[in-house]
Amino acid sequence: MHSIRFPGETPAYRAARDELLQAELDLRRRVEQVAELRRRLPMGAVVPEDYAFEEAAPGPDGATTREVRLSALFAPGKDTLVVYSYMFGPDMERPCPMCTCFLDGLEGNAAHIEQRVNLAVVAKSPILRVEELARSRGWRRLRLLSSAGTTFNRDYHGEDKDGSQVSIIHVFVKRGDGVHHFYSAELELLPAEAGQNTRHIDLMWPLWNVLDLTPEGRGGDWYPRLSYG
Repeated sequence: MHSIRFPGETPAYRAARDELLQAELDLRRRVEQVAELRRRLPMGAVVPEDYAFEEAAPGPDGATTREVRLSALFAPGKDTLVVYSYMFGPDMERPCPMCTCFLDGLEGNAAHIEQRVNLAVVAKSPILRVEELARSRGWRRLRLLSSAGTTFNRDYHGEDKDGSQVSIIHVFVKRGDGVHHFYSAELELLPAEAGQNTRHIDLMWPLWNVLDLTPEGRGGDWYPRLSYG
């Protein structure tokens, strides 16, 4: 497929690698086809209410809180909002390690993402608890909100009927008649296939994409932890 060779590689290696390379090329094309289908989605329904989230704000006596409406999360000139529902509810002793790992990566890319669209992370815990966690992890760029006191998590499937938290990423779009739901990662809502979790945000997750390049792969039942000290 190309004439470049690496030091010492054998014809058998090159044959196997070319077979894989064709599969990678096919996958890249399919990923773009799926992205095109996603972009062609019709606009979803208007969000049923202008949810009132809670956000941390500096005050003269330290951290305080303020209300911020969903419609106010759209900066001038940016009509698209990406929202990640973080599994960190008020009854959870610790946040979800998988969500936290994903947000560690999103933190590093937040400044780049926000050149094009708005970005926010919503958790059900009180906002000062979320902010305390953020400081411990060195998160400085993510816009963190609390959905406590709203039905946002329930309405948009960030929690189940028993109140357990669910990770899911959404896209909302602002139009003249209000804020519309555009997309959610609905693979999370399907039953997991044998030997896998739902992998609904894998394409956005550096951890798994790097490990998938290696002969060891993802490591069977290995999952990230909150710390490794």
